[in-house]
Order: sequence, then C-alpha cells, then structure tokens
Amino acid sequence: MILNLSSYNTLLTLITLLLFLLSSTQSFASTTPTKKPFSKIIAFGDSYTDTGNTVSATGPSGFNYVSNSPYGMTFFHHPTNRYSDGRLVIDFVAQFLSLPFIPPYRSGSRASNGVNFAVAGSTAIEYRFFVKNNLSLDITPQSIGTQLGWFNKYLEKQGCNEKRKCDALFDDALFWVGEIGANDYAYIAESGLSHSVIQNLAIKRVSHFLEAILMKGAKYVVVQGLPPTGCLTLALYLSPSDDRDEIGCVRSVNNLNHNHNALLQAKIQDLRKQFPKAFIVYADYYNAYINILKSPSKYGFKEVFKTCCGTGGDPYNYEFFSACGSPSSSPCSYPSQYVIWDGVHLTEAMNKALSGLLLQGGYSHPSFQELLNRKRTQL
Repeated sequence: MILNLSSYNTLLTLITLLLFLLSSTQSFASTTPTKKPFSKIIAFGDSYTDTGNTVSATGPSGFNYVSNSPYGMTFFHHPTNRYSDGRLVIDFVAQFLSLPFIPPYRSGSRASNGVNFAVAGSTAIEYRFFVKNNLSLDITPQSIGTQLGWFNKYLEKQGCNEKRKCDALFDDALFWVGEIGANDYAYIAESGLSHSVIQNLAIKRVSHFLEAILMKGAKYVVVQGLPPTGCLTLALYLSPSDDRDEIGCVRSVNNLNHNHNALLQAKIQDLRKQFPKAFIVYADYYNAYINILKSPSKYGFKEVFKTCCGTGGDPYNYEFFSACGSPSSSPCSYPSQYVIWDGVHLTEAMNKALSGLLLQGGYSHPSFQELLNRKRTQL
C-alpha cells in the first residue's frame, strides 16, 4: 500500500496520540494509591496493648517505671509508656495495615487513624469488686467497662449522635480487643476467692463489652485470648518448682488461662450468631505463644523465661521490688534473643513473632486474611 504525504502525516498524528493516551493511562494507574482496607483501628485491652495511657505515676504496682529508660530502647530509643523495649502487637498490626501507630486515648490526640483505650493494670471485672473483697493491689482502677465509657465519649466527640456519621466510622474501623482478664486472676492469687467466681465474672464482663460494641455497629472485630501467663517470669518466680508442665511453665496458671479461652471462644461463637453481619476473629494468643516456646531458636530466641531487663542474676534475673527501670536494674545486651522483657511483659522481638503468627501464621480463627477479604468486598 502506498501512502501519500497527507495520509502519512495523519497516520503519524494518530499513532502519536495513541502513544500519549497509553502513557497517560499508565502514569495515572501507577500513581493512583490502592485503598487501604481500614483507615483506623480502635483498640482495647491491658498493658500488652497499652501504647501510653499509663505513666510511671499511674502504672500497675511492681511495674511503675514504664516512663524510665530502658523502656522503649530498641525501636523508639526512648520511653513511650509502652511496657516493652519497643513495639507491641498492636503496633505491628497498624504497620501491617499501613497505618501510623495508634495514639493513646489519654494523649488527647485527634488523629484520624483511630484511638487506643487499653490501660495497663486493667481488669475485665469492675474495680469496685476487688476493693470490696480487699484485693485492691493495683493503683489503676480501670476496667474494660471504663474503656467502654471512654469509647462512648470518643463517639460523642466524633459527632456520632448522627447515625450516618457513626456508620461511616464503623464501616472503616478495625476493632482490636487485646487480651483482658489476666490481671483479674493475678489479683486473687493469694486470696480465698475461687477461680471459678473470677472466671465466670470475667467472661460475663468481656461478653457484655463485646456485645456493646457490636450493638453500636462494630463490623470487623479481633478478640485476643489470654496468653499462657504461667510462662512468664513472675509466675515462675512465685510458684513452687513442682508446679510445671512439659515445657517448663506453671501448669496451674496455664490451666486457668486455657479454660478461660475455651469459654471465651464459646461466647464469641454465640455473638457470631447474634450479629451475623459482623466478622469476629478469635486471635489464639495462647497457642501462638506456646508454639514459639516449643521452637524458640526458629524465632531467634535463646532465653524464654529469663528477663532481659531486671536484676538478681540466675535463674530468672528478676526481683519483684527491683523491677525494670528502677535504679538497681539493667537491660540485657541483646533483647531480640529474649522472650520476656521485664518479668511480665514481652520484648519487641516476641511481640513481632506473635503478631506474625496471629496475622499470617494460622493462629486466628477465621484467619485475618479472611477478615481483610471480607472488608475488601465491601469497598
């Protein structure tokens, strides 16, 4: 085929225009951001999830140096009132969702990426119950009920007196309910109260809390079970040496946690039936933790019971009245090789390992990926 000059110029113009359009489309596609599954996280819990709602003056007794170095030394390089040398599980959740760290409620922050109501020392059962039974061993009177009250105030400030605004907030929020209840059992350790009384009350209070946030409109909820607190240094320090399980943890304490988690999962199953439009995930903190202790070297750990930050030397480097952050304590050189940071709370390395198992390692039911898939179908 022979083209004259006019036809040739016309063809060249069309090709140039086509190339320009293709280039523009590709450029637009490459710069258009992918929508995040969630724009905010609303968190609850105790010291394992607290990102700064307590300070040294108001922290739980025995661990009232959280505002002092070496807390925060690994990641933040200064204390942030987190009970660790660095990030917590909730921090890794935020990073996994490409969100900034969630600000603590008491900071007064108005960040758009959510809020964290978790408080160190917090209980499932209301504080007055412990006072009534002469068990007020803690100076933080908050409970999960207190956190629900704070959440209600937060909703008011968000203008959630209008249902339309509330729907938008709940549609785009991940609710992360960190472990709650371990402090309740710790309070009665030396008392005459039966474990069954505490267990029944704690499960009832957590169930009521979950029902409350679901009734308000929470659609995507992750609920952590209790960790095996019998594997913590404090439990080992206080218990008789013949009360041990096959991996060296305190058997009686872990049995309590295991039974609590079984009841909690049954309640979650009931809530799934009651709120079929919500997606509720159980994060199996207990078995994820045990999995790591069974193969610690796989995760880079050399010390699973000895504290990184403490005093007292062998076997645990721990003394209750010389806790981490006190003048007589000091941190280990390599926190990433330790599971336990200060006798009760975990190192950043352990929190990272746990968050990996909960988010991507098959220790959440249904899986966290299924939750994300459900959310993306709603976008």
